[in-house]
Amino acid sequence: MPHLFSYGTLQQVDVQLSTFGRKLDGRPDALIGFAQTLVEIKDPHVLKTSGKTHHPIVTFTGVGTDQVAGTVFEVTDQEIADADRYEVADYKRVAVTLGSGLQAWVYVDAQFAPS
Repeated sequence: MPHLFSYGTLQQVDVQLSTFGRKLDGRPDALIGFAQTLVEIKDPHVLKTSGKTHHPIVTFTGVGTDQVAGTVFEVTDQEIADADRYEVADYKRVAVTLGSGLQAWVYVDAQFAPS
């Protein structure tokens, strides 16, 4: 099963229930080499689901001391597709290695996503 790392609204139980139809079980982990800022959300569905006008977003820096704390979840391929539909165009899903060494998908700033 794939892993999904979240540093933002996908950690919220209400967002998980709306997006995946279940509460996800996860554990703390960290995204290395990224820095976090905020992005304004304008999509009405995402605004309603998260209840927030600004969401965290991460940008690749490549600096080993830059870290973003979050939660890693074991999900299904269908849940990855569900998360793709939830995330707005500002985000791009990329594969990363987390601080724990686990391989996971994460949504990063689409403008500055690593290749």
